[in-house]
Amino acid sequence: MTYTDILSGWTEGGAVWNKGATGVLTATRQMEARLPFALLGFDLDNGGEFLNHHLWTYMRERKRAVEFTRSRPYHSDDNAHVEQKNWTWARQFLGYGRLEDPGLMAPISALYREVWAPWQNFFLPSLKLEKKWREGSHWHQCYESPQTAYERLCAPGMLPLPARRQLRDRHASLDPFVLKSELEKKLKQILRPKPQ
Repeated sequence: MTYTDILSGWTEGGAVWNKGATGVLTATRQMEARLPFALLGFDLDNGGEFLNHHLWTYMRERKRAVEFTRSRPYHSDDNAHVEQKNWTWARQFLGYGRLEDPGLMAPISALYREVWAPWQNFFLPSLKLEKKWREGSHWHQCYESPQTAYERLCAPGMLPLPARRQLRDRHASLDPFVLKSELEKKLKQILRPKPQ
């Protein structure tokens, strides 16, 4: 599962064994707890794993309800922010194959939580579309300068000062070279072929 904040590009991921409502809700709660900001809206695709009463109740029945919206049917481009992350967060990272071992769920979730998300969110910049316009039959696009999700969130006015300070402390505690070597070590253990 991949969750992406539209404004900053902050992304969290996790593994669930199937599309059951209980597993999806548990993973959603865990990922929300790791976010450096509060959820204001939750836009999802039309998959049954998200369109269920359990997740809707979780988002709507709280002190400050989270707006729960979904994509238009047959418009996969409605979720472009997540779809572009699926390439780096799932396909390129773990491949296209299905995981056949439920024992891999915990190591994959730990890898996303402890290594991949910090490395991506704090150290890898991404482009963000600033504006696009059409001239005749051609579309033109203008992008902001590359920034990490962390840099976008630390911009003035994005987060309250204590949250920015906490984010800066976390950034200072991370070493991208250590994260990269941990990533390779843990990924080898996950993708290692099982003995026959």
